[in-house]
Amino acid sequence: MTDHSTAEPTYLPEAVPPTNHGHTLAAWTAMTGVILGALLASLGCLPGVPFALFWAGLAVVVVSCVVGLVMRNMGYGQPRPGVPARQDRAGH
Repeated sequence: MTDHSTAEPTYLPEAVPPTNHGHTLAAWTAMTGVILGALLASLGCLPGVPFALFWAGLAVVVVSCVVGLVMRNMGYGQPRPGVPARQDRAGH
């Protein structure tokens, strides 16, 4: 039998962080915008296509990152310790 009184102390966090790996509305919104913006920017690099499409794609990327950040701060992102998560209408 093991004597647990002489075991080394363990240093664990007070609460285990959630492990949803970004499966939140904020993450999905931000990444969808980043993918669409990257697609637009890459199309803007093709010959015969206006180069302004490249800059429009970069603008979409920046705006989607800001929208994702705002949504996270509104409670639609990964829950942070000590901050209550927002509940949707279905109660999930």
